[in-house]
Amino acid sequence: GDMQMMGAKMAVEQINAKGGVNGKKLEAVIMDDACEPKQAVAVANQIVNQKIKYVVGHLCSGSTQPASKLYEDEGILMITPAATNPAITQQGYKMVFRTIGTDDQQGPTAGKYIAGTIKPKKLAILHDKQQYGEGIAKEVRKTVEAGGIKPVLFEGVNKGQTDFSALITKMKKEGVEFIYYGGYHPELGLLLRQSKEQGFDAKYMGPEGVGNKDISAIAGPASEGLLVTLPADFSADPANADLVAAFKAKNQDPTGPFVMPAYAGVQIIADAIKGAKTEDAVKLADYIRKNSFDTPIGKVAFKENGDLKEFEFVIFTWHADATKTPVK
Repeated sequence: GDMQMMGAKMAVEQINAKGGVNGKKLEAVIMDDACEPKQAVAVANQIVNQKIKYVVGHLCSGSTQPASKLYEDEGILMITPAATNPAITQQGYKMVFRTIGTDDQQGPTAGKYIAGTIKPKKLAILHDKQQYGEGIAKEVRKTVEAGGIKPVLFEGVNKGQTDFSALITKMKKEGVEFIYYGGYHPELGLLLRQSKEQGFDAKYMGPEGVGNKDISAIAGPASEGLLVTLPADFSADPANADLVAAFKAKNQDPTGPFVMPAYAGVQIIADAIKGAKTEDAVKLADYIRKNSFDTPIGKVAFKENGDLKEFEFVIFTWHADATKTPVK
């Protein structure tokens, strides 16, 4: 969530420093749904009641989906820079967009790499039973099975679970060599650490929900060598050099997967207001669908359903010091 907030706030600050939008300043109103679906609906109701017309968020797919219904019903423009579950943009909504790819793009990227490059004899696929985690795990399973690999385990863990010893024992017994985990960093961090402590040295891979510096704080040396699918590192694009310098001047890390997509979300809204010569959110949604925008994540254009026409996920090797390097 911090990554998303950091990117969006920087965009608001920089746009306002250049005179705002048509002479008006943008105001950032920060809300927190704690990645809980019920709280997300409460937050969405606050947004409706405060007559806020544009939302950059939500973060977790499980909270984005119920909130998106309110935004659609109330004519509020929503751009999520982080929620990747495909169902969010399969609802036929007109007010919902995203500046990140989807799990039916990300899952096959991981699955093809597992089946084509890793080629494990014994593969386990785990997930956290949530919309995002289980959804992407199923995409990976579908892709590896198409590549001729049948997982020996496909199993869920609970959000907030802290003891994985029984699961690790089970994977040891099955002779598992490689694990794909669909979910977020807190559970995988503990799973990595406990695997190392119990002498289980299988290799792990996860989606962008685990690509968070805190995973190194949780797992320590056990996070070394984790494979992660993430958006390309937009901070490495020379076109973003000044923006990267602005983040670094604030002691902020611009490399997180949701930072630049969040900045792009704000920028698209601001550019659409200028281009469409209106602040009406419904008209802006129509304008966004029909135009392209220059952003820190590149030149973007949208499909009818609000997804990006193009988005690339890259496989990285994660290091214990929370840095990452692209897999060649």
